[in-house]
Amino acid sequence: MSSTRMLIDLELIALLKNDDRDAFAEIYKRYWTVMYMHALKMIRDEDDARDIVQEVFTALWIKRQSISPDTNLAGFLFISTKNKVLDLIARNRVKFEYLDSLAAFAGAHNNQTLGRIEEKEIMAALDREIVLLPPKMKQVFEMRIYQHCTYKEIADELNLSDKTVKKQISNAIKIIRPRLQHLSAIVLILSGL
Repeated sequence: MSSTRMLIDLELIALLKNDDRDAFAEIYKRYWTVMYMHALKMIRDEDDARDIVQEVFTALWIKRQSISPDTNLAGFLFISTKNKVLDLIARNRVKFEYLDSLAAFAGAHNNQTLGRIEEKEIMAALDREIVLLPPKMKQVFEMRIYQHCTYKEIADELNLSDKTVKKQISNAIKIIRPRLQHLSAIVLILSGL
């Protein structure tokens, strides 16, 4: 081929279908900048625009045998570029939705997991302190904390007065609270007793 610069698009397509690399190079030279500007206008990202145009021209070479001889080359390249841009936008939207969903899921489960870990640590610290209480006070306090018994139920079961049960729990709290002040949740638990 003497000069591909003077050929019209239909002639370039015919040559391209016959695996003419010079014809492909001429198409690339003629349309790369126009396709790049078209992609850039749509997505406003230079790297993505370059990648899209590269994909369009790669696809053109790969599909060169199946291109119709009377194809409007400029129209074909514009539509291919637009479709690649739309594909990228759709992939990014799906990716961002997935990432948002994943972040929300991870955040919710991390908070739940942290909550469970903190709860276990708090209960372990409380258990260690309850063990150190005097036996009767320990029994009354455990019935209140673990079995959720009312003062009346504890009094009836242990043959104590309601007033004694209240005093035992109050004394247990006075002993335990200062030892566990670094755990703010314990203070709230003990306040509710």
